[in-house]
Amino acid sequence: QVQLVESGGGLVQPGGSLRLSCKVSGFSVRRYPVGWFRQAPAGKSREGMLCISSTDETVHSAAGIDDRFSMSRDKENNTVFLQIDNLKPEDTATYYCSLCNWVRDRIVPGPGDVWGQGTQVTVSS
Repeated sequence: QVQLVESGGGLVQPGGSLRLSCKVSGFSVRRYPVGWFRQAPAGKSREGMLCISSTDETVHSAAGIDDRFSMSRDKENNTVFLQIDNLKPEDTATYYCSLCNWVRDRIVPGPGDVWGQGTQVTVSS
């Protein structure tokens, strides 16, 4: 059974940092690309952010995702991470991980439409 469990979110002041985790079970991150998505409040659509290649660990970024965001993976523990530095109020969102693909400058969900419960990030002073 495929399962993705995000963690690491919280309430952070502007300028702070967070490291989000996504524990994957049911498939190996060595074989499938996994990425990060976020959904801001107020009914906005889910946005693809970063996707890490299963083969060479290249991280593909969507247009508009700046270098405050970085992604990595731990193959041994089948976990991927999202590091967010210099957090801004506009980063407030629920962050999700899922299978992913990259198409030019877009990150899109992969097959299966499998999502975790998300982890909430709130940036506020």
